[in-house]
Amino acid sequence: MTDPGSPDPHPVTGGSAPSPAALRKWRGRLADEREEAKVYRSLASRRDGEEREILLELAEAEERHAAHWANLLGEEIGPERHGDFRMRVLGWLARHFGSVFVLALAQRAETRSPYDTDIDATPAMAADERVHEEVVRGLAARGRNRVSGTFRAAVFGANDGLVSNLALVLGVSGGGVSSQAVLLTGLAGLLAGALSMGAGEYVSVRSQRELLSASTPGPTAHTAVPMLDVNANELALVYRARGMPADEAQRYAAALLQNYPNRLEPSGDASEQGHDVVGTGIGAALSSFCFFATGAAIPVLPFLFGLTETAALIVAVVLVGLALLLTGAIVGVLSGGPPLRRGLRQLAIGLGAAGITYLLGLLVGGSLD
Repeated sequence: MTDPGSPDPHPVTGGSAPSPAALRKWRGRLADEREEAKVYRSLASRRDGEEREILLELAEAEERHAAHWANLLGEEIGPERHGDFRMRVLGWLARHFGSVFVLALAQRAETRSPYDTDIDATPAMAADERVHEEVVRGLAARGRNRVSGTFRAAVFGANDGLVSNLALVLGVSGGGVSSQAVLLTGLAGLLAGALSMGAGEYVSVRSQRELLSASTPGPTAHTAVPMLDVNANELALVYRARGMPADEAQRYAAALLQNYPNRLEPSGDASEQGHDVVGTGIGAALSSFCFFATGAAIPVLPFLFGLTETAALIVAVVLVGLALLLTGAIVGVLSGGPPLRRGLRQLAIGLGAAGITYLLGLLVGGSLD
């Protein structure tokens, strides 16, 4: 018989009624899971095919987790709450953009799951979150492959523009030249560097695509399959030349001969995927040119607005420092790494290079006096 003075047992756990702190935690967990499910549904609405199905299944899994917390709360569920602020921001980004950056942020959110140490979460829920991280990592990897060529050119272009032109401006300023000369040097560095970066990216990407094309199977190679000697089966040499072990190549070639017509390569071969990763020469060149010019313009802006030399240099260093932090953080988000650490690393490298150039300018300028 239950002691009339003791609290009623919890309908799910069977223990005593949960404390106010436990109720607050459960309500927070419920809100976070609902918010996360919304993120995946928003991302799914901007995709189709297999990626859409995967995201919808992730949303259903998060809703199962939400049901666990709702079940624990029972009548104490209370009014619907907002989830974690970071998750709400992620939800807004998913609704309005749905890009690889949102997937990368979702990947980081999955790594912060507290269920491994939460005694109120089931072991299955903790395992789900670990698997979700890998699923989102795979989806993000697809997105990274689609944008990596142009994105690489854009990031490298912006950083090169920021660092090289700041170093150039600081170097000639350290040499003791006038503000007008610093401005002219900075503008010349902007134009020359942007053209050089654009041309270099175009040549680089075109060369990569030509190398990939050279590795693509010949378009008429499959027409020789019906006439091959089944006993000699030189088709196996094709696969051995591409790195397949001899026994496996022999089995694969024999199966192909039995099931002709087929192509020598499965659909969606590595060369096609490689072209997607590399991107286009024009796209990479334009991205590199525009982002280098944008980055290189920042150290020049204070001189364009007529600030005194000392003030212009200080403003230029501050603006470039902020831009380096931003680009480093963006790379960190896209790569799934810590944005702040990547931003600080970018800042240290960029300002370090510019500082060395400034010191060299002081030494050279002093020796010429």
